[in-house]
Amino acid sequence: MSSTSPETATSAASQSSQSSLSSQSSTDRELDVVVYGATGYVGGLIAGHLARHAPDDLRIALGGRSADRLEAVRAGLPPRAADWPIVVADSDDVGSLAAMALRTRVVLTTVGPYARHGLPLVGVCAELGTDYVDLTGETLFVRDSIDRFDEAARDSGARVVHSCGFDSVPSDLGVLLTADQAHEDGEGTLLETTLHVRRMRGGFSGGTLDSMRVQVDTMRGDRSKVRVAIDPYALSPDRDAEPEPVGRIGQVWLERSADTGSWAAPFFMGAYNGQIVRRSNALAGWRYGRGMRYREVVDTGRKGAAPLKAVAMAAVMPALVTGFSTPGLRQVVDRVLPSPGEGPSEKSRAAGEFVMEVHATTTTGARYVTTVSAPFDPGYDGTAVMIGEAALALVLDRPRLPEIAGVLTPATGLGEIYAARLVDQGFTIETRRA
Repeated sequence: MSSTSPETATSAASQSSQSSLSSQSSTDRELDVVVYGATGYVGGLIAGHLARHAPDDLRIALGGRSADRLEAVRAGLPPRAADWPIVVADSDDVGSLAAMALRTRVVLTTVGPYARHGLPLVGVCAELGTDYVDLTGETLFVRDSIDRFDEAARDSGARVVHSCGFDSVPSDLGVLLTADQAHEDGEGTLLETTLHVRRMRGGFSGGTLDSMRVQVDTMRGDRSKVRVAIDPYALSPDRDAEPEPVGRIGQVWLERSADTGSWAAPFFMGAYNGQIVRRSNALAGWRYGRGMRYREVVDTGRKGAAPLKAVAMAAVMPALVTGFSTPGLRQVVDRVLPSPGEGPSEKSRAAGEFVMEVHATTTTGARYVTTVSAPFDPGYDGTAVMIGEAALALVLDRPRLPEIAGVLTPATGLGEIYAARLVDQGFTIETRRA
């Protein structure tokens, strides 16, 4: 990563372009969306989604380090992408990132691990008033993003919306819509709230695993980071105002859920998703309720081997962390697991799906269930739809989005309008009284 700070490089890059910082309208920027990291596996899927579903007059470009590789990706996209511009920018060159951000209204980035490659791009977008979306599931990266760039983004009007993929859209929107329905019904705010992964079929992203490696390495080098990573309120805008003290909320490794009757174990993505949901609640003035207690579990069934399956699933995250942390074992794990940029075949992705349910009790005793599901591989095609539609919402729906800027979450930066976009793309998002 460049030794030049994002703030300094951005200032230098934008001295001749100050007039373009006062507005996000299409007349001020040459482009609407740049897909940065388009040469990666997921980046290519996102570009394909936009080529098929974005309006014909939307000005989309493909961004990355290599013009030749970007041109090869463009050649494999539907014909309407044939004239999409190529934008060359390097994550280690803050000047090139600033130049890219000045050309477009939204940067959509898949270039990770974000802790290693992402902060300079967040910085230039925040300074230059360019909206930004990513796929991160990295607590330490998002905490750094908030601490370094939230104020700049609020000042410029930029919306920096992290975690617009399977991390953490189903969780974040599911809780938002549950709380909204309870409020509309006059049933108070949320108390015990649990997301259940009822069914999930799909590949495990090599990029996600690489992000985990980097976060484990960071914590090994700085033990103070461990406390941040495991704090359920690590991403809160005001940690001291939160209802629970710093520390890990107790996890149950195995339980028979009262919500669904299924055996259940903690969901391996639940710790990070919960941090995002809690940030949404705080940013929205504790709209979901100060008494909300949130967690995520994966259901394994009611009979036979279901308890053993739950125990095995509960062990996945500790086993990965141990593998990444242990010399010798780390090399074995790295050889076995998918590498960044790899992904499943189209046939394998076509069999993917996910069904998630948010079960909540309110302060009046009412119970609600919100279903978020889609017939897509969650980490690949589903994620491509989620982040693609997030970028389109920022461009096409901006006047109807929540009036907020800064370092945001899907719920606070995009809200119900975004949920409607996903429904239009084949998602099911429904709330009912239990």
